[in-house]
Amino acid sequence: MDAQGRGRVEDIDPADQWVLNPETGEYELRLAPSAPQSRVPGQRGAAGTGRASRRRGAPASASTSAPAPEREVPPPRRRRTAPEEPPPGRRGRRRPAKKSKGKKILLWTGGTMALVVLAAGTAGYLYLQHLNDNIESLPDDGAGTGGFQKDQAINILLIGTDKRTGSGNEGYGDNGSAGHADTTILLHVSKDRSNATALSIPRDLIVDIPDCPTTQEDGSTKVIPGSTGVRFNQSLGQSGRTPSCTMRTVTELTGVRPDNFMVADFNAVKTLTSAVGGVEVCLAKDINDPDSHLNLPAGKHTIEGEDALAFVRTRHSVGFGGDLSRIEIQQQFLSSLMRKLKSNDTLTSPSKMVKLAEAGTKALTVDSTLDDIGKLKDLGLELGKLNTKNLSFVTVPVRDNPAEKVKATVVLQEEPARQVFDMIKEDVSFTEVKKKESEKEKKEKAAVAARLEGEKSDPSEVRVRVLNGGAPDGSAQRELLYLQNEAGVTKSENAGDADAEVARTTLEYAPDQADQARALAEILGLSGAAMKPGESVTNAQGLPTMTLTLGKDFKGPGVKLDAASAEAPEEARKSTADKVECAK
Repeated sequence: MDAQGRGRVEDIDPADQWVLNPETGEYELRLAPSAPQSRVPGQRGAAGTGRASRRRGAPASASTSAPAPEREVPPPRRRRTAPEEPPPGRRGRRRPAKKSKGKKILLWTGGTMALVVLAAGTAGYLYLQHLNDNIESLPDDGAGTGGFQKDQAINILLIGTDKRTGSGNEGYGDNGSAGHADTTILLHVSKDRSNATALSIPRDLIVDIPDCPTTQEDGSTKVIPGSTGVRFNQSLGQSGRTPSCTMRTVTELTGVRPDNFMVADFNAVKTLTSAVGGVEVCLAKDINDPDSHLNLPAGKHTIEGEDALAFVRTRHSVGFGGDLSRIEIQQQFLSSLMRKLKSNDTLTSPSKMVKLAEAGTKALTVDSTLDDIGKLKDLGLELGKLNTKNLSFVTVPVRDNPAEKVKATVVLQEEPARQVFDMIKEDVSFTEVKKKESEKEKKEKAAVAARLEGEKSDPSEVRVRVLNGGAPDGSAQRELLYLQNEAGVTKSENAGDADAEVARTTLEYAPDQADQARALAEILGLSGAAMKPGESVTNAQGLPTMTLTLGKDFKGPGVKLDAASAEAPEEARKSTADKVECAK
């Protein structure tokens, strides 16, 4: 473009159309009235064209032509390149409001391996590529759901192996270990992100390991035969099993299918704790354990590196000296680590965040659907919505194996274990989560509660058909026998299987059957939420009848349904991440 061409209206920099009004002290928008007069504002016709010519190599004198005599040229104005307060309507000049560092940096994670995602959001593209290169992944072989979803509950399987890799680990136990599932936690995050449960699975729990289709190094698939009545930790490492087999074993055990897995070895504990500057732990007594190398006096300590690894590995000097005691000390350690991660001391320290990103990505082995730092960041954002007081640490309820004289393994306590698994499957919190309710939510809640209020029919007048919608086989018939023989609901019948499975038992009824519905709800222990006003159906005799659909929460004939899933059993050994507890 030549010097004169810069005088066209369409070539004027929009920023130069704002000039300072000396009378008001504010900037005003002044549009050029026509192309020949476009040198105002800013004098871009004279001085401006000279700058353009010099950039093209023309002599400075070529741009100093005098204005026409009949025109009065206003004196040059000093141009402010960055006004302190941009005028209204001026685009591209207002500085964006700063976000808090706690929002820029990912806030919090759910387990040892999820910690890495905290730093990813602040790094540049090249650094993110570097972090991606750090991450190792393995196929999930179809054992997972295909990856977590932002609008659904999240289930992440966290696995700590006993594999002795890296320098400094030669002195720990079996140097030739293939890397078994030494520490396993199923992290469940609720759909609304208000609470989470970290379920510890004992390594010595006797389980059945299913057949495991496993991807080999050459890309082929090999089915590794399952095993019956073996330790849970053999679901990884033994016979070439990979983390996908541990996922299948967890699904077989709990009924919960994990979305993703994350695996780490001994180095992860050392490097991650050093990255955050150590975590605080508490001992109720002096401990000197030659097996784990932990040697600390009673009281509070900030530990990292080798001391941190020794702490999570100790078991002979705490509790009853077994794996269950070690689980408790590991849960205390993770609680403390999470509190440290959520503290301002970590979130506001760029150096710690970078160290954490480096250490975490190098320590991670993830499934192939989670092998990108962006995906890990997204997971961290979801986990960051949690409050530590609503993160429950729970241990699968177990008891000593009655088949052993020398107690070395454990077996499930069937009823409380099933209750724990059901609470996770049904997305029930192990803590009381207080939520601020809107007026609409309050009215809806009151309307649901009102379904239980009013007159109740005599049980002999209740007419209902029973469907099996996900309960164990034969449940509909067993419930029918209970209703007829013990509850006095003689006008009941077995209608077989429902069209689809449901998580919770429901009772559907017509408005004119509300008194019958209230009577049956009292007998079964149904909540107002389980009562579904709708339509009745016609039974074999042509009479209107209600429909009771037994869901996966059905515990057996005569067991109160709502009460059975209201709270966690005592056998679950529950604790929360916001509390400081001393290992005994």
